[in-house]
Amino acid sequence: MRMAQGRLEVATAGQGFYELTSQAAAWVAEQGVGTGLLTLFIRHTSASLLIQENAAPEVRADLADFLSGLAPEDPSRWQHDDEGADDMPAHARAAMLPVQLSVPVAGGRLLLGTWQGIYVVEHRRRPHRREIALHLIGT
Repeated sequence: MRMAQGRLEVATAGQGFYELTSQAAAWVAEQGVGTGLLTLFIRHTSASLLIQENAAPEVRADLADFLSGLAPEDPSRWQHDDEGADDMPAHARAAMLPVQLSVPVAGGRLLLGTWQGIYVVEHRRRPHRREIALHLIGT
């Protein structure tokens, strides 16, 4: 059994979906593990990780609209606003989406479906640098 740990950094330009599938896949390939499990963990409270459709951009636009509707930037609704009007809505959206993902690995490759991609979901309006911890275990 082998284990490896690493980190990826994703620069965001504001709210949206930022695909990191190729970076994660390249990191897995560098580790020389043929069969195993990759765990990704985002180290932030106002961003999330998501496996989602990577072919039709309308899916991500619709999901962004859906999340905005669930946790709107309405100052009368939230108490916490230390970093602006998008602060608490970002935390609420992050609370609804995962901060950790597990992806099987076989043949040294991520076993994602044909149209699946791994995304950082940025819930804040301003740019951030998001750090994702990686842990790979396998043979």
